[in-house]
Amino acid sequence: VQLQASGGGLVQAGGSLRLSCVASGRISSMNVMGWYRQAPGKERERVAAISSPGSTNYADSVKGRFTISRDNAKNTVYLQMTSLKPDDTAVYYCNILLLPSRSQYWGQGTLVTVSS
Repeated sequence: VQLQASGGGLVQAGGSLRLSCVASGRISSMNVMGWYRQAPGKERERVAAISSPGSTNYADSVKGRFTISRDNAKNTVYLQMTSLKPDDTAVYYCNILLLPSRSQYWGQGTLVTVSS
């Protein structure tokens, strides 16, 4: 399984970005796709996740600002980020957890930089 993320970049505070991640390979129909981020000097944290049926959850820090969605036909997950803050600056990684095997895979990361 491979994940290819895109959409990062430089944006001013208050702006928006949309990240995309395409999964390819042997992907079970039941899975959870998610976005994580890692800022310099900090641990990787989960930002948002969405199951194949469509259930979502978000980190408290992004609730109301970020929206995760997916297109199962395209094995693609999106992260729409609005009202961006400098604290959102990080490398964003997409992730897929396959069920029931619980095999997990990571994308290569895409850098999001929010300037103040």
